[in-house]
This record gives sequence, structure tokens and C-alpha cells, in this order.
Amino acid sequence: MAKQARLSFWQIVNMNVGFFGIQFSFGLQQSSMSPIYKYLGADEASLPLLWLAGPVTGLLVQPVVGALSDRTVTRWGGAHPTS
Repeated sequence: MAKQARLSFWQIVNMNVGFFGIQFSFGLQQSSMSPIYKYLGADEASLPLLWLAGPVTGLLVQPVVGALSDRTVTRWGGAHPTS
């Protein structure tokens, strides 16, 4: 296995600024969902559960999809042995 290059401090900072932007945009999008949930008939007490549905689903689904994709081989490429 090839040795990976170490990132400099400023490369790590630059990468985290990008991740901050992504998280900020997700937060803005999610904050707009409460009026939509209310319009669809959700009561005030169920809003916290509805807000948690997306992150919890991602927490459960992403590892499964990642494990399946690690074992997937297609004609465009796919899993490579890591020995």
C-alpha cells in the first residue's frame, strides 16, 4: 500500500472551511422544514422527532451503503484488494 502524503496545517484549515460551508447550508435547509412539517399537519410536539429523522437515518444507512460499495465491482471500476 502506498504511503499517503501528510496534509499541511493550511490544507487542513482549508478543507474544514469547506466542510463548514456544507454544514451551514444543511442547517439553513433544515431550518426551513418546520413550516413545511406544520403545513403537512405535524403538531409542535412531533417536530423534534421529525428533525432527528434525517440525521438518524444517515447514521444508520451510510455505513451499510459504504460497506456494500466497498464490495461492488462494475465495468467502470470498483473494489480493490487492500492487502
